[in-house]
Amino acid sequence: MKLPLMYKPLGFALGWAGGAVAGALFHTTWKALRHEDDAPDALDRERGWTEVLVAAALEGALFAVARSVVDRAGAKAVERATGNWPTKDEGGRN
Repeated sequence: MKLPLMYKPLGFALGWAGGAVAGALFHTTWKALRHEDDAPDALDRERGWTEVLVAAALEGALFAVARSVVDRAGAKAVERATGNWPTKDEGGRN
């Protein structure tokens, strides 16, 4: 079995964990910035466009960073354990 196929379940689990960490980080950050327990979403009638879009941008940025950290750490761990980078291309060392 090729390494990229074997890595898929691990990648899925890492992605889920990264999303959970990012969500918690977003809520903690929003609470620290705005002193509110609930962050706005697009359907909050009482919130303005600016507040909704800033919250969405912050959440997206934190999610992307957390996912990249988790994906990269998982790939590096696989490389240390197997000597191979878990990508489809043979020259996948980054």
